[in-house]
Amino acid sequence: MRVRDLEMRFGERTYVMGIVNVTPDSFSGDGLLSEGSPVATAVTRAEQMVGEGADIIDVGGESTRPGHGPVDVVAELERVAAVVAAIRGRLPGVPISIDTTKPAVASAALEAGADIINDVAAVTRQAALAPVAAVHGVPYILMHGRARPDYRDVVAEVVSDLAAALDRAEELGCMRESLIVDPGIGFGKSAQQNLVLLGGLSALRSLGRPILLGTSRKSTIGAVLDLPVDQRLEGTLATTALGIAAGADIVRVHDVAANVRTARMSDAIIRGGWTGAQR
Repeated sequence: MRVRDLEMRFGERTYVMGIVNVTPDSFSGDGLLSEGSPVATAVTRAEQMVGEGADIIDVGGESTRPGHGPVDVVAELERVAAVVAAIRGRLPGVPISIDTTKPAVASAALEAGADIINDVAAVTRQAALAPVAAVHGVPYILMHGRARPDYRDVVAEVVSDLAAALDRAEELGCMRESLIVDPGIGFGKSAQQNLVLLGGLSALRSLGRPILLGTSRKSTIGAVLDLPVDQRLEGTLATTALGIAAGADIVRVHDVAANVRTARMSDAIIRGGWTGAQR
């Protein structure tokens, strides 16, 4: 399945990706492994998100919070495969992305019904999941990251790194039209660098690919507003609106209903096309 087969018309509106964390240690406190029946709970959460307007459900089985412990392939497969299959069975028409850095997990999730690979290590590991995406013909999200927040010009270097990752993904068999870029807010960047990158997000348009933005509840919002993770909704919504104005095509979020409303209002202003009656 390619991006066009998912009926995503980038540039016409913003797509909202709802996060389903099948982990015990998510930074945002929403990891489902701390609950009694993670598969049933994940399906319920996915249904709720779709009911609130989510276009895509993103399933992940390994936390990416700072200091998280590694999860081996077997454990991650046990966490996500059944969840993907169950969501696919209950929501047959909703695109599912698998958030992983492991080829075996990506392949198994696609076999279970996922449609998209979301690779947070695409830049740091030179598009390692590109061959899997190529074989299955699915969209591949390449996220930016670095081991250390060392930059002379964070915006220019993120664009350059992503350009190289896009080229590498093509070399490994992906079609350019199936690739999506993510600036990696919070991954190998200081809070100040994240703010500069968000302010310069429109520079990613030069890559000619759809942009995914993931800022939901992140620590930069907490640092700016001096708020804990459960009080960062308004800060997230500000980044959603400004991100859309800068060219974001997909926003990856925890709080779907509020972000859907923000995206629709932002689209009406930025992208036009609203035809409702004036009051």
